[in-house]
Amino acid sequence: MDSLLAQHLTRLRAEAGWSLDQLAQETGVSRATLARVEKAQVSPTTDTLAKLCRAYGTSMSRLLALVEDQAPAVIPADDRKSWQDGDTGFTRSVISPPGADLAGEWLDCHLPAGQCISYDAPPRAGLEHHLLLLSGQLTVSVEGTAHSLSPGDCLRYRLYGATRFETGASAAHYHLFLL
Repeated sequence: MDSLLAQHLTRLRAEAGWSLDQLAQETGVSRATLARVEKAQVSPTTDTLAKLCRAYGTSMSRLLALVEDQAPAVIPADDRKSWQDGDTGFTRSVISPPGADLAGEWLDCHLPAGQCISYDAPPRAGLEHHLLLLSGQLTVSVEGTAHSLSPGDCLRYRLYGATRFETGASAAHYHLFLL
């Protein structure tokens, strides 16, 4: 997966007509890190992928889906694609990927206890989110407003700015639907 992702990111940069230096300026990610990611020497963190997605105007799931073949109508549970951030342990599995004619994406996410992930901005302004907390405790800050969630709670929002996902003493398991 890292190798295919590296090739796709290199292709996206070429299509945008950017040098590594220009992409570094656009994303705030160091040129060295971008070069290692594009050579598949390191797996990008959640933060790095989010910044790349924002630069290319796509969601993380769409970026990852474009690396793979077009998703079939039925996606067996054993065939779900997962990605893990080595820094935080955050794991996201794609339950239903976006497609050429399907805009929605459904994710299964796990954030370990005592961890935090944050994004400066969405990949696309106004991206619609529906988050259902399945287990644990999770505080989601949307554009500076914190929402403390308990199992069964659903948080719905359109995103234009920063978000932050933070767990306390227990891990959080949640589903996220993006449209």
